[in-house]
Parts: sequence; C-alpha cells; structure tokens
Amino acid sequence: MRTSSKRSRRLLPAASAALGLLLVGIAAAPAHAESARQMQWHLDAMHADEMWKTSTGEGITVAVIDSGVDDTHPDLKGQVLPGKDFSELRGDENTDIADHGTSTAALIAATGARGAVNGSYGLAPGAKILPIRMRYANERFGQVDGKAEYSRVLTKAIRYAADTDARIINISMGSSNTPGRENVGTPELAAAVRYALDKGKLIFAAVGNSGDTTNFLEYPAATPGVVGVGATDKDGRVLKNSQRGPQVDLAAPGGDIVNACATGTKLCKGSGTSSATALASASAALIWSQHPDWTNHQVLRVMLNTAGKPKSGDERTDAVGYGMVRPRIALKDPGDPGPADEYPLPDLAAAASAPPSTEKPSSQGEGGDKASTEKAEPAASASDDADGSGVPWVALGVGAAALLAAAVAVLTIRARRRRPAAVPAAPPFPPSPYPYTPPQQPPSYGPPPGHIASPPPGAGPDQSWHR
Repeated sequence: MRTSSKRSRRLLPAASAALGLLLVGIAAAPAHAESARQMQWHLDAMHADEMWKTSTGEGITVAVIDSGVDDTHPDLKGQVLPGKDFSELRGDENTDIADHGTSTAALIAATGARGAVNGSYGLAPGAKILPIRMRYANERFGQVDGKAEYSRVLTKAIRYAADTDARIINISMGSSNTPGRENVGTPELAAAVRYALDKGKLIFAAVGNSGDTTNFLEYPAATPGVVGVGATDKDGRVLKNSQRGPQVDLAAPGGDIVNACATGTKLCKGSGTSSATALASASAALIWSQHPDWTNHQVLRVMLNTAGKPKSGDERTDAVGYGMVRPRIALKDPGDPGPADEYPLPDLAAAASAPPSTEKPSSQGEGGDKASTEKAEPAASASDDADGSGVPWVALGVGAAALLAAAVAVLTIRARRRRPAAVPAAPPFPPSPYPYTPPQQPPSYGPPPGHIASPPPGAGPDQSWHR
C-alpha cells in the first residue's frame, strides 16, 4: 500500500515572506489572513450554515475506527465518548500517535470551541464520537502477517462498534490483499460488516489514495455492504490519487481540507479519501438526526438519491460512484426513503456469486471526472462546460483567492504543515449543543507525534490511514 501523494500539512505561523501562498476558492480577504473556519471551504461549499439551522447531527454517535482520538483538543472537548483500544502500543483510544483519528473526528464533530481565529468545525457539530483505536502496522513487526492481522483486528473493531449505540461507523483506512491471497478481504471481515448492517449501522470507508498508481482494491471499502467513498477537490473533480473501481459508491470533498488535528499547532491541512469519508459520515449524521426513525438502509438510499450525479450523465461511474454527497438537498427534499429493510446498493446480493479477485479494478472515467455538487437550486447534473472549468462548489467562483497578509512558511518533515497567523475574529457560528502510514519498524516505540517514518527497504506498509 502506498501512502498519499499529499501528506497532511500542519499550519505554521506566517514567518517567512518568501513562501506566501494563495488559497484559491475561498472568498478574498483584502488585508488580513483568514481564520481556520474561513479556510474550511468544504463547509461553505456544502452550505453548512444553512444546514445547521435544520440539523447539527444531534443525537447521533459516529464510531471512528482509526488511530485514536485526542479528547483533550479544545474543538473536540465534550464530543468524545469512552471507546475501545485494540492497539498494543502506549496509551488508549484517546492516544493518537499517528495524528489521524483526531483529524477524522474533527471533520465530523468539531465545535469551533478553540475560538474565532483557530477554531475549526465539523460538518455535524452536534454529533458525538466513539473512538476505536486500531492496531498500528508496526505492532509485532516481523512476527505476524501484518495484512492478515489488520483484517483480524478490524473485524473485531467493527463487531465492537456494531454492539454500541453508534449508528455510523467511519473507517478512514484500508489495506489490499497480498497478491494471490485473500488475507485482508476475508470472509470473517465480510461477516462482521453484515453483522453491523443487521444491527442497523451504516459503514463508510475510504477507497484509498493510489488511484494514480496501483489502484488495488482496498478493504473494508471493497467489502460488500460498506459504502466506499472517493475524494474530490473544490471544483468537483476527482482527486488524481482517489481510487477508481466498483467499490466507489459516493464521493465527497477531500482536497486541501483544513481541520483540527492532534499535535503541533493543532490545525492541519491535507488531501485524501480520509477526509472525504469523514464528511460522508457527517452527512449521514445530519440526515439521520432529522429522521431518527429511519433505518440505515433508508438513510443511505436518500443519500444516493440526492447525490450530485456524475457529469457524464451516467447513473454511476468508477470515479465518483453514484455521485457527490449533498446533505443539504437530502435535508430539504429527501423524497421517498424506500423500504426499511432493503440495502440499497447491489453489492450484497452480488457477493454470493462473485468470485474473489486480486486484480486491480478497471477505471471507468479519468482523473478529471466530475460530479455535480451544490448549486443555488438543486441540480441533477453538472454544469455544461466541457472542460470542467465551472465552479460547482463555491458560488463566489474559482477566481476569488485569499492572500494571507503575512506570507506562510511551509515546513516539510515528510509531512508539510502550516498554521494561519492571528486574524480578526471570524463571524459567529452555531454553538456546540488523513494518508498516514504507520512505519514498518520493530515494535516497542511508536513514531513521535507529527513525524512520519520511512519503512525499511523492501518493506511495504500493511495498512494506511488515508488522509
């Protein structure tokens, strides 16, 4: 498994005039730097302020199977419930030494409590987070089949989540089978997914970030019953490294996403299918909160029916699945949620007759595939511009760019990070009610926060958290 081509970036103080940058697609600020909330373009694109008048995700718990969630982060204070730790490394489910699970949780349920300048928001700030820490790839290095162990522990984690009050299970990680073997996409993993569905859960998983290289199927996104999520940029274009294939069911924003994180300045920026998966889970939380009597199948059916369809006009493509998540449309005009007991995607029914395969999926659509997204009025298809240069996410237009007053220094430690300089207070927002790959090295010591270690020569990672 390959890590993302775009590492997460911690936002640093604007200390070097030589490395200033423009943030394209966010409303221009003429004479000052932006607050964290202003840099969260995905919230504006998805019309979060409008949706929060109807739903904040209150009453919904999202289980985050990931690298742990730091419950001391100000933007997540009071949002994180007691969970479960399946890792053998130091700490517990609230110890995030990979600096990934915290970011995922923040994209779902952060409340902006850190303040007008540095506070970031989740798409569903009324939801709660159930942290479930997965094993790290460096645990018992050289002693076990890392991929098989990943699948075994993930199976246990999904079953644990299924037995809790969480309605949604977010898995922003994945791993591919070893060629010629079925050591990740196992029958046991498939049975755990089916168990969770039967218990009324919805499972969203990242399809992976090797779409521009190997594009191997990754699990659990490729497991029947799991909603595989791809990632797009501000213009609604699929990220080049977002994987393609039949496992892609929906797409969500995943490019240049700003969110709270666990270490350093506690504010990060990154790109990948991890972020997209978190936003898909948060979208489901908003819908389910408004319709608490719906089943998991009905919530997913409405998400599919209201998705912004592929620009090609096809019902689905291997790049965006059935389209871009549009919770605003689902909240305003959900339509008929359909049968309460029928899973709305075809993969469960097809699973029994489909033989296992280790071949990489074919790509239906190029990297420029584009889905329609938010418009002033609900739309069934994307804009007509043939070159995809329209602006489906931000009504203000791509030409609007915000120039940071003080230039931003970008520090590269294998992960490029940066933080906004202090700026005037942001407008008030509603009150509260990425891929990192663990290093392949001998166990005992986890990587220090913010550091991404390299695997030894010839050793590939067994699993990836997909920023």
